[in-house]
Amino acid sequence: MSTTEDELGTRRRVALATPSELGAESVKNITGALNALLADVFALYIKTKNFHWHVSGPHFRDYHLLLDEHAGQIFAMTDDIAERARKIGGTTIRSIGHVARLQRLSDNDADYVDPLDMLAELREDNRALLSSMREVHDLCGEENDVATTSLLENWIDQTERRIWFLFETGRAGK
Repeated sequence: MSTTEDELGTRRRVALATPSELGAESVKNITGALNALLADVFALYIKTKNFHWHVSGPHFRDYHLLLDEHAGQIFAMTDDIAERARKIGGTTIRSIGHVARLQRLSDNDADYVDPLDMLAELREDNRALLSSMREVHDLCGEENDVATTSLLENWIDQTERRIWFLFETGRAGK
């Protein structure tokens, strides 16, 4: 007895199905938003680590430690975002290629970036992430997904803190 591709696809979907009180359309919308957010979080994590590894100059130690702290905080969100998508009945990203297709934040592959430019770029990327988080928060509020809105509120606060630190650290002294 041979199994058709449609039957295999159905079996796979059933195997990954997670019960949820949210409707199918809500799950689809929230999962899509969470996956785009997750892709941006991964992109920001890699960029933050890139700058952490390549920062130089008279403020090396301070910038190096700040960026390492930020990267750890950003990476800590990834599992929670992905698991939230699964908890509500969706699926999540599966590869670096999937991340690349969904991410909205730009990579930085430059051989050298001035440390103050690093801080400014990360500040702007965190601002863009903050805006995306607020959009996902609004969507989850409309869909009555209180658990995801609660998680987002904490991540929004953390992101606002990173923006503040990047702003203050990059401020020109007089």
